[in-house]
Amino acid sequence: MPISNKQIVYAQQPAPAIDPRLSGGTFAVKQSAIEEPIPADQVLVRVHYLSLDPAMRQWLTAKRSYIAPVELGDVMRSNAIAQIVGVGSSLKSEFKLGEWLVAGTGWQEYALLSGKAAKAQRVVVPEGCTPTDAMSVLGMTGLTAYFGLLDVGKVQKGDTVVVSGAAGATGMVAGQIAKIKGAKRVVGLAGSPDKCRFLTEELGFDTAINYKDKDWRKQLKAACPEYINVYFDNVGGEILDACLSLAAPFSRFAICGHISQYSAAQPEGPRSIMMLIGQRITMRGFIVFDYAKQYPEALKELGQWLVEGKIKRKDHIIKGGLEACPQGLVDLYAGANTGKMMVEVAPFSQAIQSKQGERL
Repeated sequence: MPISNKQIVYAQQPAPAIDPRLSGGTFAVKQSAIEEPIPADQVLVRVHYLSLDPAMRQWLTAKRSYIAPVELGDVMRSNAIAQIVGVGSSLKSEFKLGEWLVAGTGWQEYALLSGKAAKAQRVVVPEGCTPTDAMSVLGMTGLTAYFGLLDVGKVQKGDTVVVSGAAGATGMVAGQIAKIKGAKRVVGLAGSPDKCRFLTEELGFDTAINYKDKDWRKQLKAACPEYINVYFDNVGGEILDACLSLAAPFSRFAICGHISQYSAAQPEGPRSIMMLIGQRITMRGFIVFDYAKQYPEALKELGQWLVEGKIKRKDHIIKGGLEACPQGLVDLYAGANTGKMMVEVAPFSQAIQSKQGERL
């Protein structure tokens, strides 16, 4: 009997903002089916949690980027925490029902993966952690913060580090790594008083600035009396411009994202670009995929920090199933989340028993 599979597909280009309506909007609901028995060389996974990421807006329309755009009519691209619920006949010795994967399933309830892809994406969860950590601190989020701060930003003991989008999934990890590595000051920019309190009271940032305050530029200058040595940029726009004006000589700017510009009709670059010359600033964009060969070593260190409590995490879980994805993505760009934003497609309480015989 075929397995019913609900999907959300890319229906029409944003103009320029995403329209979250599922009728006449950017995305549409589609019903499909997966035939059984499943192919011999594939595994069937059930999606439990879907990742929402700022880069998704670029995936819809960017023509010259690190990854091909999603094509109209295709299932919207996304990573997921998924559980194996079916194994093809030729893979029975390699996989067991109940194993967890981080997989590029896209926005759908079920997905078929090749054996090679499934093997590469097994979730290894340290004691005291959960499978969702594999999509935050122990996934692309944590790896992006790790390599952006350590390889691109080259943070050093005694540095002043500024992080924009600091209460987001990547920013919060970047700031905590800076503290671990001995930064003298870690300053975070976020969009509400509650987020700012979270950064200083729970994550150990030295200062947090609400960029919606009228005098946020004055606050930023006061927080960086010795100027900025490392800037981890998630937002671009006027915050990038302000940080350029406060850059220390030979500072390093790690450009991770430009969330403030993704849906702008006419994106704007920084006006203080001349500071690159006078202060000999290194500004470098980066993509976490470039570091794939170094993932195991980085994940080992991130896992140790997480277990030891040196890194804390926070998940922002959206209920409502698959249909909640489009509005959730719009809310992400509006700054609704503190921590890693995910959509719950199926709670862990609905998972089949794991290979260890334990229900997660």
